Amino acid sequence: MAKTKIVVVGAGYSGVFGTKTLSKKLKKNPDVEITLIDRHSYQTMMTELHEVAGGRVEPTAIQYDLQRLFCKRKNVTLVTDNVTNIDKENKVVITENGEYPFDYIMLGMGGEPNDFGTPGVKENGFTLWSMEDSIKLRKHIEATVKKAALEPDAALRKAMLTFVVCGSGFTGIEMVGELLDWKDRLAKDNKITADEISLLVVEAAPTILNMLDRNDAGKAERFMVKKGIQILKNSPIVEVAADAITLKNGEKIPTHTLIWTAGVQANSDAKVFEMESARANRLVANEFLQAKGFEDKGVYVVGDLVYYEEFENTPTPQIVQAAEGTGHCAAMNIVAEVNGTDKHAYKGNYQGFMVSIGSKYGVACLFEKIHLSGFMAILMKHMINLKYFLDIRSGYYAFQYVMHEFFHIKDERNVARGHSSRYGNVLWSVPLRVFYGLMWLVESMKKVVGEGDYLKPSTWFGQGSWFTDNVVFPFPWLQEAATSGASGAAEATTGASGAVEAGAETVAHFGLSYAYGEEPMMVFDHMPKWFASVMEFMMPNKEVALFFQKFMTIFEILIALALIAGLFTWLASASTIALVAAFCLSGMFYWVNIWFIPVAFALMNGSGRAVGLDKWVIPWLQRTLGKWWYGETKSIYGRSK
Repeated sequence: MAKTKIVVVGAGYSGVFGTKTLSKKLKKNPDVEITLIDRHSYQTMMTELHEVAGGRVEPTAIQYDLQRLFCKRKNVTLVTDNVTNIDKENKVVITENGEYPFDYIMLGMGGEPNDFGTPGVKENGFTLWSMEDSIKLRKHIEATVKKAALEPDAALRKAMLTFVVCGSGFTGIEMVGELLDWKDRLAKDNKITADEISLLVVEAAPTILNMLDRNDAGKAERFMVKKGIQILKNSPIVEVAADAITLKNGEKIPTHTLIWTAGVQANSDAKVFEMESARANRLVANEFLQAKGFEDKGVYVVGDLVYYEEFENTPTPQIVQAAEGTGHCAAMNIVAEVNGTDKHAYKGNYQGFMVSIGSKYGVACLFEKIHLSGFMAILMKHMINLKYFLDIRSGYYAFQYVMHEFFHIKDERNVARGHSSRYGNVLWSVPLRVFYGLMWLVESMKKVVGEGDYLKPSTWFGQGSWFTDNVVFPFPWLQEAATSGASGAAEATTGASGAVEAGAETVAHFGLSYAYGEEPMMVFDHMPKWFASVMEFMMPNKEVALFFQKFMTIFEILIALALIAGLFTWLASASTIALVAAFCLSGMFYWVNIWFIPVAFALMNGSGRAVGLDKWVIPWLQRTLGKWWYGETKSIYGRSK
């Protein structure tokens, strides 16, 4: 039986989302082969290109290798190649290096900037629609500021330090926001003042951020103006030169950097497909997202490439939510065709819009009723980005996103204003780490030795040792029911006389440090009922309790040695937090030692990578386990170099 071949062209949001859906829904069908073709070996997180262009993160932070995304999808084949044409009659995808027959094809090649024929944009402007664009722009900005810092001509210097963004959509506003964050660093590195750097937004329309609620857009505009960003509305650009832009009213603005974000059109490579197109060269599709005129050829169009009017004269918006939605819908309709079931029309589900203006401020409108700004809007944006990784089942890149955005950040350019950054010298935590490890080693040896003398082996395993047959946990169900009457009476008499001799009852004192002569106070003098239930379930009898107390002692020794050696320090520190919490709830821990917890948190900041084994072990584990789980990443998939 011939296999059903499905080809997806383009590894953007729609292509990746659609391929994941196809792979999941058809994983039990051995007669289906799915091929994903893209000119790159990675997916680019297009919504974060401004972070690369604005110097906040490195390019690798928003590149997601396709092998890591699809390593467990055995029915998906990856191909790194450039599609040059589609033979729709013979149902073959033609690339620069091969041909791929298909029964169904999903075209998700995305879009590209639309300069509307404005003279000089292609020659002198910068766009922001690909990884290459963002890297080129970043290098240009760095080089221009560096050159301007040494320029003696005041007018030329000012023009070089004037950065203009054309377009006030999400891309333009987010780009100027990154420049706002970046200019202090640019100024410091080049020994100029940040006030010399001018930022402008030029918009042809009378309003900005037109996809947002007017109140939300107003908040964004007021924030930018307050921060010194100049906004020119009703100001179409009619010409772009190497050293200036010209507005429709004849005004010239000297600048060496014009960033064009004013429009989006379908990928021009799709013109050779000879399919019916509409506004901005987008390919027309029906309600099932099948290409018009080729419904019987199994051709589907998704993402920024598709033109489907959800409402009259209103096509699907060119945003991430629409890309994901169209990719999912087309994939489900292909699955329906493969399985012989009914297809479903596309229905957009747009849960809100948001824009960030730098790393610390943003505005958002969710579900057309929840309006956020500032910290909460930026936090929500991070949550939505994380949701995308969960939707495509990529825990690896969800973790990497958190690391890049919260921990591997410089110049306080994140929502936590740099407080979460782990860029610091952990060398100075080494003495604390070694001391903490020695403290745990001493405490664990007390459990081994008990009340004996450490230097006299004959006294080892004495009274109080956790390696005897005596249960040391103070849990009622594990204690002896009662002693004999005589011994009990004798113990009572001894206790009474001792109390008289002492002259007074010992009083426990609260404190976070030890004072001579005071009895330290327990964190809990008795276990909470819920924790007692958990402990009784885990240690229902003496035999299990004896095993646990020996195991915990050995575990503490291992933690101590790991901390001293700087091995698996994060895990060892996290384990100490869990142990201390358990001891507290068990009524076995004093307030004077509560410092164990904050010290453990402090040591979780990579302290094992300075004078510790984590410097070598952790990178080795990451490489080895990564290769085992994800396979080997390559610059080219599907063919030899």
